Amino acid sequence: MHPFTDFTLNLETFIDDLNRLIADYHQTIDTLLAIEGKTYNNFVRPFDFMEEEMELLFTPLSHMNAVKNSEATQKVYADALPILTEYSTFIGQNLAIYEAFKQIKATEYDKLNIEQRRILDLNILHFELAGAHLDESSKQRLAEINLRKSTLTNDFSQNVLDATNAYEKIITDAADVEGIPESDLENACFEEDGVTKYRFTLQMPSYIAYMTYGPNRAIREELYRAYTTRAPQNGEIIDELMRLRQESAELLGFQNYSEYSLASKMAPDPQSVLKFLNELVDASRPQGEKEIAELRAFAGDIDLQSYDSAYYGEMLKKARYDIDEEEYRPYFEQHSVILGMFTFLESLFGLRFVPQTLELWDEKATAYDIYEGDNLRARVYFDLEARKGKRGGAWMHNFQTHCEDTQGCTHLSSAFVVCNFPPSSETSPSLLRHDDVVTLFHEMGHTLHHLLSRVKEHGVSGVNGVEWDAVEFPSQFLENFAYEPKVLKLFAKHYETAEVLSDEMIAKLIRAKNFQSALFMLRQLEFALFDFELHSRLYQGEEVQHLLDTIRARTALITPPSYNKFQNGFSHIFSGGYSAGYYSYKWAEVLSADAYYAIVDEGVFGSELARKYKEIVLAKGGSQSMQELFVEMMGRECESKNLLRLSGID
Repeated sequence: MHPFTDFTLNLETFIDDLNRLIADYHQTIDTLLAIEGKTYNNFVRPFDFMEEEMELLFTPLSHMNAVKNSEATQKVYADALPILTEYSTFIGQNLAIYEAFKQIKATEYDKLNIEQRRILDLNILHFELAGAHLDESSKQRLAEINLRKSTLTNDFSQNVLDATNAYEKIITDAADVEGIPESDLENACFEEDGVTKYRFTLQMPSYIAYMTYGPNRAIREELYRAYTTRAPQNGEIIDELMRLRQESAELLGFQNYSEYSLASKMAPDPQSVLKFLNELVDASRPQGEKEIAELRAFAGDIDLQSYDSAYYGEMLKKARYDIDEEEYRPYFEQHSVILGMFTFLESLFGLRFVPQTLELWDEKATAYDIYEGDNLRARVYFDLEARKGKRGGAWMHNFQTHCEDTQGCTHLSSAFVVCNFPPSSETSPSLLRHDDVVTLFHEMGHTLHHLLSRVKEHGVSGVNGVEWDAVEFPSQFLENFAYEPKVLKLFAKHYETAEVLSDEMIAKLIRAKNFQSALFMLRQLEFALFDFELHSRLYQGEEVQHLLDTIRARTALITPPSYNKFQNGFSHIFSGGYSAGYYSYKWAEVLSADAYYAIVDEGVFGSELARKYKEIVLAKGGSQSMQELFVEMMGRECESKNLLRLSGID
């Protein structure tokens, strides 16, 4: 068994190391192509495994650029992208490799197992989507486009991070922070010239704290304006990216980028996606209108604006459900939540998490080895607290992949869980909101999908090869359990008294779960419709804003101010992997809601369906279509009714 790879990064030698690895790969490819009797074992498997070595080299740089961003990581990352893109384009457009895969499929397909067939099918599809079959001039243009896109997406992300880091609002009047939770005030408070001051930033914990509890409306608007006008230079990047995506789609024979995107997803065609999203809008809007009317009535005489909704929403939730989220935070101390989540996963899936003493990139980062019985299965790294130089949001990043190499040696998997929770200090622990707990479970769902794979072929193991509109299924599935009373009682303990969260408080939390759920649903549908329609034809300049405004006319029941340029910070689709794919959150949620309720009906712990979920959905990774795996697990097709039930929408 191959041991875990140490997390190491040498910025000084990285580019040389990358060039050396790619030079070796070119030699390996020449050797593979020279084989006369190409087979799956002598050609496909060694070709497929090359990706693992590349991930082991590049992932530490990508990770560090996201969690400990500096001028040094920015430069090396920016220098590496063109090299990687050029190599990726060389592979994707290599007609000889493409023909070899087709020849092996023609001669061996019936003799191969499901995993191996999936490798062949997906690789042939990816070669075609990369333009391997095109003429040389078209290939050259695609190569130029891919190179430019890699630079633009990196620039987009860096612009958002720089703008986030650059802003701060200093408050000196104590009246302007009255009502903000003590733990948030401790993080914001500092002394200067003998005066107590409070610093609020656009980092998520700080921003959310003021927008939810900050009493000064003018300051809320100031923060909101700063957040929604970040990185205005990204407007030009969006225009160029959209031109390049449209051109590349047309070169590959698609009418638009949305069609190109769906070629490798579960959704059959653009019409199905738009029908799905618009039906959800129609189902959600009536309840959303009731929710916004209730909020306006509660807020009173003010003209309710976007920067008021979180503040008055929190007050209304407290009034309606007698629930104050701040009362819960002492019960969700970060370390306790993690250990409780481990206990839950041991009960549900039979997993043990054993802490490891390793030198990592930050003193607050941690690592655990995962055992199933006495068998070592995987390793997970956690980096959970917000800090300067760390990209906002939360994500899972796979590092190593469970697979078998050409010598028959098994390699184990590893992955990173990254969040931006309130930072701990020597005097105060990191106390989470329940939303943070849900986020942690969500990212852990992604992580288990990668780590618990038993697939031997690298390209379809873990999250590799999973359709993009199914990849959110395991994350959404697991996050639902953060509301289960049986699960909450495993970790919801007061950090000072060890008192377990009471049944009454749990009941309040569950009752409040779907507070303004239709408004949240409409917000997500706004993102999804904007993304998918934006990629359905070429929009430029003001057309982009006009499209967003048109969609908001149906989805945004409070019209955002005209200065709101949300799209300039929409990293998911302009610097992440969700372009023409943001709809997948809702598409996958249909699967997750159906599976979740089936397991709850079995009592959660000891659920036979939970065992099947681990052995079918998680263990088989991307080796089969998620549609097939879902039917194998459930014994039936998916039922969509549970999505609206989960959200409490009639």
